[in-house]
Amino acid sequence: MTVAWLISGPFFRYSDTWQLVMNTISSIVTFLMVFLIQRSQNKDTMAMHLKLNEIIAAVQGASNRLINVENLSEDEVRKLHERYEKLANRAENGPDPTKPASIEQTLDPQPRTKGK
Repeated sequence: MTVAWLISGPFFRYSDTWQLVMNTISSIVTFLMVFLIQRSQNKDTMAMHLKLNEIIAAVQGASNRLINVENLSEDEVRKLHERYEKLANRAENGPDPTKPASIEQTLDPQPRTKGK
């Protein structure tokens, strides 16, 4: 694009019309490039979501509520994020940080024990 701009400039004596045409062409090309890049990124993002959904669905004990989490509202995602932060804090501050934990544990004020 720059080469065309440099070559054609002297032929049109760098007139106002020539500048307008070059700016318009540059804007159109920029818009098309952004559109193509965004489309490619959307495809990559969708593929990544599908792969993550497959992993969540395949892992025993994983919370299925995370499948298609990208379709939730912003408030719902924030609430889910807060619950995972609580889970991480509970696991980190608990007696055994390597013990498996579930997101459902964040609903209860105290972890449940068997027999009680």
